[in-house]
Amino acid sequence: QVQLVESGGGLVQAGGSLSLSCAASGRISRFITMGWYRHAPGKQRELVASITSSGSTNYVDSVKDRFTISRNNAKNTVYLQMNSLKPEDTAVYYCNADVFTYGYGRANYWGQGTQVTVSS
Repeated sequence: QVQLVESGGGLVQAGGSLSLSCAASGRISRFITMGWYRHAPGKQRELVASITSSGSTNYVDSVKDRFTISRNNAKNTVYLQMNSLKPEDTAVYYCNADVFTYGYGRANYWGQGTQVTVSS
């Protein structure tokens, strides 16, 4: 079993910054990809950013040059630094991990979600 514990998020004015973190624990033998998704009311969940075990990153166009995903392999933690936030970034942000586990093979896990609200 794998647990993802998110922290960060909250309320910020437009133009401000927030940082999210997601710590993974459990029977993880190897990470494949970790990422952040978001789900806004009335919209589909979308991939915001992801990072592979080799450090390759991917961003949705709407956050490029504003958000940065990074990871600390020693701490099994992934971060999302969000700058120049806009009201349209308001959503629940979810951490996701695609991993190989001891005993269960490849599996996909989700965090509990953290609210990010950007006021105009």
